[in-house]
Formats: sequence, C-alpha cells, structure tokens
Amino acid sequence: MFGRPHLSRGARGAPARRVIRTARLALRRPEPEDIDTLAEIWGDPRVMNDLGPVKDRAMSEATLARHLDYWDHGYGFWLVERDGAPAGFAGLKPGAPDTPIEGEVEAGWMFAPAHWGQGLAQEAMAAALAWGWAHLAPPRIVAITAERNAASRRLMARLGMAHLPELAFEHPLFAADDPLRHTVTYAIDRPA
Repeated sequence: MFGRPHLSRGARGAPARRVIRTARLALRRPEPEDIDTLAEIWGDPRVMNDLGPVKDRAMSEATLARHLDYWDHGYGFWLVERDGAPAGFAGLKPGAPDTPIEGEVEAGWMFAPAHWGQGLAQEAMAAALAWGWAHLAPPRIVAITAERNAASRRLMARLGMAHLPELAFEHPLFAADDPLRHTVTYAIDRPA
C-alpha cells in the first residue's frame, strides 16, 4: 500500500544510525535534542486525550530518557518525519511491566494533530512492524490502548492486529477511577 520500507544507504551501520524510509516518511532514532518536538506532542491535550496525562517539560524529558533506554534492547521508537519535519513518534518497545504484555514486543504511536487523517500512522507502523519482523524474533507483536481509544483500535485492525479480549486489563499506571485504566490488547502474529 505504501511501498516497501527500506533502510537508507547510510543507515546500514549501528542501530543508532538506522533510518527507515517509506514512500512519505523517514523514521529515525530520537536524540536528546528532539526534546522540544516531543514535548510539544506530549504536551498537547488532543494527542494525550486517550493516551495518558498531558506532560510538562520535566515529564517529557523523563519520557524521552525512558524511550532512549529502550534502545538498549536493540529496538525502540523512532521520530517520524515527513518532508524533513517532525510528524510523530512511533515504533516498538518492551511490553509494559506489571501487565499481561510484559516480556512481549509492544507497538505504539502518536502523531501531532496536523498529521492526523493522512494515513501516516499506518504507514509508519507498517514500516515498524516490517522492521520488527526482520530484526527481532518475537512470535507476535502486541499493542495496547485505552478501551475507549477508537482511533487507535481501528488502526490496530488495519495493521492486521486481532483483538485479544482475554488480555484486557486494568492498567496499573492509571487511578482506579480513570477511564484510561480499562486497557485492551491487540496482536499480530509473525508472518509465515
């Protein structure tokens, strides 16, 4: 649908230098210098409405540090750029601890509102999944979201993920009365 993702010619070195290119996007490993861009995304109430609390600068810095640490596992989220400008944040990470997906490879994404409704999240995640199958060995890749997050659930289905009702859970990072606590799990099996 979006063309086959590929690593750029200069990206065949260490994982830190890899860039995934699709028809419209470049996915690159984030750097500490990307904090302003990511803080803007994480600080936008529209973006965070179904994902979690709006983050201030300190929370954004801690979140970026955590995401950079995921790369110690050999994979993580990429900063997604379109025409050289940041559009979103998407990729793979270790499954959330203290949840039914702990120990699994978890997919996730978020995009700035100016980039919604253009198929960019699907394009980025199709590339991330292809990269995951090529470079990692999980039997499946999972994704979680708040039960009420209809947009992400639709994207999970478009990516070929199946809803796993038996893995629904109450996310421990949210208060008991927070509607985001009710979490659903989707998964896609490794292609044959």
